Amino acid sequence: MLELYKRYYTERKNENGVVVDYDFHYPDNFNFAYDVVDEIAAAEPDRRAMIWCNPAGEEHLFTYGDLKRLSDKTANMLAAQGVSKGDMVMVILKRHYQFWYTALALSKLGAVICPATFLLTPHDVVYRVQSAGIKTVICTGQGEVAEHVEAALPECPELKNLLMVNGEREGWLPFDELVEAAPENFERVQTEANGPMLLYFSSGTTGNPKMVLHAHTYALAHLTTARIWHNVDPEGIHFTIADTGWGKAVWGKFYGQFMMETCVFTYDFDKFNGAEILGMLEKYKITSLCCPPTMFRFLLRENVAGYDLSALKYCTIAGEALNPDVFNGWYDATGIKLMEGFGQTETTLTVANLVGTNPKPGSMGKPLPHYKGIIVDEDGNPVPPGVTGEIVIDTREGAPLGLFLCYYKDEERTREVWHDGFYHTGDTAWMDEDGYYWYVGRTDDVIKSSGYRIGPFEIESVLLTHPAVSECAVTGIPDELRGNLVKATCVLRSGYTPSDELVKELQTYVKKETAPYKYPRMIEFVESLPKTVNGKVRRSEIRKRDLERMGK
Repeated sequence: MLELYKRYYTERKNENGVVVDYDFHYPDNFNFAYDVVDEIAAAEPDRRAMIWCNPAGEEHLFTYGDLKRLSDKTANMLAAQGVSKGDMVMVILKRHYQFWYTALALSKLGAVICPATFLLTPHDVVYRVQSAGIKTVICTGQGEVAEHVEAALPECPELKNLLMVNGEREGWLPFDELVEAAPENFERVQTEANGPMLLYFSSGTTGNPKMVLHAHTYALAHLTTARIWHNVDPEGIHFTIADTGWGKAVWGKFYGQFMMETCVFTYDFDKFNGAEILGMLEKYKITSLCCPPTMFRFLLRENVAGYDLSALKYCTIAGEALNPDVFNGWYDATGIKLMEGFGQTETTLTVANLVGTNPKPGSMGKPLPHYKGIIVDEDGNPVPPGVTGEIVIDTREGAPLGLFLCYYKDEERTREVWHDGFYHTGDTAWMDEDGYYWYVGRTDDVIKSSGYRIGPFEIESVLLTHPAVSECAVTGIPDELRGNLVKATCVLRSGYTPSDELVKELQTYVKKETAPYKYPRMIEFVESLPKTVNGKVRRSEIRKRDLERMGK
């Protein structure tokens, strides 16, 4: 093993072996593709980098040498199509293996990769192309994605290059054929460590998506994600479940993992199936796993004991707050504690239960050493333990590695969240006496009722432990007496039907499990919850509908 990460990172541990501080080191022209992947390929070309498979039974093993060769060929091919340093390239590739060497190729070119979900509508495509100035799209041939891109073309005259992966279509260039025909050995393009590398469209719960721009150093900052949170084994196989259109994909199966020289596993599925995933864990002897609480909940509905998970040693969880029932259920089933972490599209891992620490079920953990996180009130003053406030990151001595550069072409939005030496996450939490953070909700989601500040997550966590509730979202409804009433919008599990009796049962259940003043005075049963293209519940949409019904 090359242990390449030691060139860029020095850590310090306490007497219990827990990392308590570290420093990053990097040259002014640091570039993940050249300086990490190509370096590993030169030293150990046959080292496993990725195992890819799909439900149809296809399987491919890619070594670091393969990724070096394929990214060179892809870079040469894209350069021949006119893609150059600084260009914005939208990549919509689901979980296809081509994503990995395309991302590396764009990094080598100095172009900016703009990953996107395959759930985009024509309107979404138009917004992204026009806002970011995208001239090239690399798109999957599966599903209706290409049709939606084509529908956007009349409003996107600047979009010149259309390349298709896994399919053929008139007007689209054949990506795979062109890569195969391209020459090997791409000559290094000089890029800047603090120059733009990656742009994500962060679909928040209100307004148009923000364009989150990251530098090349963002890749380096994810070393802590893989090393002291995912606890990846360089000789093992790490599996993070995420579509490449989400930031979680590069968090969990790209930058940090490759810096640790491990092998990532990718299952290119369209619909999540708990039994299939458990089968993959068993068949490929996955050693570490990361996915959202919802997916762990689906896994727990299967017969976990019926699968040989003896290779699995470590599990992490992120994407949404962790409910204690999921933590306890997975621990009972596997003996493995779920190590929660928190971050945003704008950051790398920010708060987490690190390797060697003992997690508190439901807590996000503590701020990472290089993110000086604190919790503040509405006036920006630090709050004492037990008091809910907003998580902010101190940037007065400089922005920590991994924090975004800006919201691209949007100075006003950037200033709204980053001012006076602090980056405001918009997420609220409280800290206990031991320094552990406990998630409450987005600042817009906190409900003020009868003088209390009530976070939706705690109530949602309780409701999700009731056998009747499959999904839920808690919001506030204006009330003349209390300011707001707590409302729960619930999707029921199969076998349960809405009724006044069930409403009372759920209200009583919440009263018993948490402070009585937090119980939902209103409960609505629905078939589904409104969500963003990234799967986040749009509480703002629920609030909007409720206000419209009230004539406000």
